[in-house]
Amino acid sequence: MTASAPNSLITVNPDELRFQFELEKQTYCDLKVLNNTENYVAFKVKTTSPKKYFVRPNTGVVHPWDLCIIRVTLQAQQEYPPDMQCKDKFLLQSTIVNPNTDVDDLPPDTFNKDGEKSIEDMKLRVVYISPTSPQGSTEDDTVRFNSKLDANLVNRAAP
Repeated sequence: MTASAPNSLITVNPDELRFQFELEKQTYCDLKVLNNTENYVAFKVKTTSPKKYFVRPNTGVVHPWDLCIIRVTLQAQQEYPPDMQCKDKFLLQSTIVNPNTDVDDLPPDTFNKDGEKSIEDMKLRVVYISPTSPQGSTEDDTVRFNSKLDANLVNRAAP
């Protein structure tokens, strides 16, 4: 599934963060963020549980029509959540910035909502998958996904 609103600055795939949950083991989910515009778009990732997740990069600038991968890592957990349910949420904010803006040049108020600029918010929920669940992905799926992604990036970069 892909998350985006009509005429949105970015498209995010997948539209929810799915983590294969195992005790005392960290796991990750990669988000593909595609800039749908001819503008430079800055993004910032926020979460309701910042101590539980490691997000890299958590802020960035995506060039026009380009793609960025954000890796969200669930830190190793010591106990199972009740009914394997997760109430954690992520917010991915995006806004247009000046051409050739570097992430280090973003002003501190880039994602403040004031009257001048438009900030788009995309909410992503978190889903835990039991390793024994039929919908749980395997290591092979991750390798296949990353191989396809690498091939797509190589194809996009080719003249």
